[in-house]
Amino acid sequence: MGSGEVENKLILPPGPAIHRKVANYHSISSRKSSCSCVPCEGATNASFVTCPTCQGTGKIPQELEKQLVFLIPYGDQRLKPRHTKLSVFLAVLICLVTTSLLGFFLFPRSITVHPAGVNSSTVAFDEANIYLNVTSILNISNNNYYPITVTNLTLEALHLSHVVGQLSKSSLLHISPLTSEQMLYAVPNTIQDESMYKICKSLKIKVHHVLLQIQGTLTYSYLHESEQKTFQSSEYLDCRENKSLPHSLASHL
Repeated sequence: MGSGEVENKLILPPGPAIHRKVANYHSISSRKSSCSCVPCEGATNASFVTCPTCQGTGKIPQELEKQLVFLIPYGDQRLKPRHTKLSVFLAVLICLVTTSLLGFFLFPRSITVHPAGVNSSTVAFDEANIYLNVTSILNISNNNYYPITVTNLTLEALHLSHVVGQLSKSSLLHISPLTSEQMLYAVPNTIQDESMYKICKSLKIKVHHVLLQIQGTLTYSYLHESEQKTFQSSEYLDCRENKSLPHSLASHL
């Protein structure tokens, strides 16, 4: 057989046999069928499913659905989500703003404790002692954006460096955010000083003032945490009559 006869020989037999070997794939957008290289014997009665890679515009035989490998073009819009950079930027911005706000509102701030002076006092004597029952006022300011609870108050009253009165008071005083409350506390004092006793009992002396130094510690809790705040004050009391002068010296730490 010559080389010309080999070149002119058909690889596939002519006629309708070619069309019997080609499967028809239907398109949604067109009623005409397009041909592929998959055999289509019996495909006219087969059911079709939507092609997942044709953006919903074509169909393939259902029996071949699990046998085909679908390729998505590089330029397909499904591989390029819209506004990706904007979405990432907004997510990061929201996280930063939320963290900053939580840090600002939950950051613990110290409370302010300020002795506001004496509310009332009573004086009593025996043969050698002076008994002063003093009720004082304590102003407490909450500078936080969350409530606090005062749980305990302890203090000592000193006269000439000697402890003359003590107090340990457990309480549950709730203070709202950014508000102030007043706490009253009573301290019984016993002064054993012969010179002071004579001054308080003398009718010739017009000034009968007793100076008491107050040193206290306030315990409070917030957000399951507990802290302490110390304060100091000086109180002048009239030991002759049942009255007191306004508080004149005070300091807080």
